[in-house]
Amino acid sequence: MAGPFATHLLCLMGAEVIKIEPLKGDGFRNYGSNRDFDGMSPAFVAANVGKKSIALNLKDPADLEIARRIVGKSQVLVENYRPGVIDRLGLGYDAVRQFRPDIVFCSVSGYGQNSPQRNWPAIDNIVQATSGMMMLSGAEGEPPVRVGFPIVDTLTGQTAAVAILGALMQRERTGQGAYIDVSMLEASMAFMTSALTPYLVTGTALKRLGNTGYSELPTAGLFVARDGRHISLGVVQENQFVQLARLLGQDQWLADPRYATTDARRANFAAMVAELEAILVTRDAAEWERLLSEAGIPCGMVRRVDEAAQLCDPAALLDVHLPNVPISSHQGNGHVAVPNAGFRMTPGNPGTSQPPPVIDGNRDEILAWLDADD
Repeated sequence: MAGPFATHLLCLMGAEVIKIEPLKGDGFRNYGSNRDFDGMSPAFVAANVGKKSIALNLKDPADLEIARRIVGKSQVLVENYRPGVIDRLGLGYDAVRQFRPDIVFCSVSGYGQNSPQRNWPAIDNIVQATSGMMMLSGAEGEPPVRVGFPIVDTLTGQTAAVAILGALMQRERTGQGAYIDVSMLEASMAFMTSALTPYLVTGTALKRLGNTGYSELPTAGLFVARDGRHISLGVVQENQFVQLARLLGQDQWLADPRYATTDARRANFAAMVAELEAILVTRDAAEWERLLSEAGIPCGMVRRVDEAAQLCDPAALLDVHLPNVPISSHQGNGHVAVPNAGFRMTPGNPGTSQPPPVIDGNRDEILAWLDADD
């Protein structure tokens, strides 16, 4: 998903994206346990709306020539094979820049093109393990915990998209193309900078903190409310603690030497947590979320994904119709919602109204474009 997610973001920002698929189609078209989507699995839809598809066998000389012609008329090439595969197919960077010298060429792989682990297979949960990400989740003494969605795939795709945009800006200034090497491991390390940099600076590995924030303060953690739901509290600044104490009717905390400073609260972690637990269990989670948030105190009720989706502004979602897929969704008539790019911009708001492509669904259009005058 990493490479397709990179081009997905570019597509939402206005790029025309041609997806070169194997004859059987992208493996994600029927990914997962639900087989009712017939080539339009949710995982595939998540990263392919608005693209165009042509199916080619790159080991066939005629199809390889079509691919070369597509690349020759394109600004950017993104490939997501293991290192060396694209070169063996005859579409590596050195080969491509012979006929498209200003190409921005982006290779996305598990461990990078030149690392000792370059040939190791890698998918999201594997790199969550090898990057140390799993060991940052959960508490000391507990097993490692995987982040509950393919975070490495999406953050790698985002990293690749940013790199491509940077290379295109550089080309505007210099006229030169670029080769971009994006690895899932290095992208993960960059996203983990708040955890990795303290080790690089001090030589001491970050402790596993479970649901306690990096501040290691008792007021930044997870608590159970009266209805059994959890709330996440994020009180890490002194003014926030003052507001919290006053809202909870605990002004005495401000003069209590156990709680008067951040260092004191860390030293008396268990006592502070016990007092908070006794108070926060007296109201429902949604009520605490409203009261604390309205008072400027960072607090959020832990929601399931389906509940969190109700918080989405409709403008943050795309309305997409899935062609030839007889499904009913919460929107009805085969229409589904897909997250947009995650930001708003005026002018030039991202988005697309086009569905994901069927396999080889744009062959005639793409071949006509290749034959058209430049």
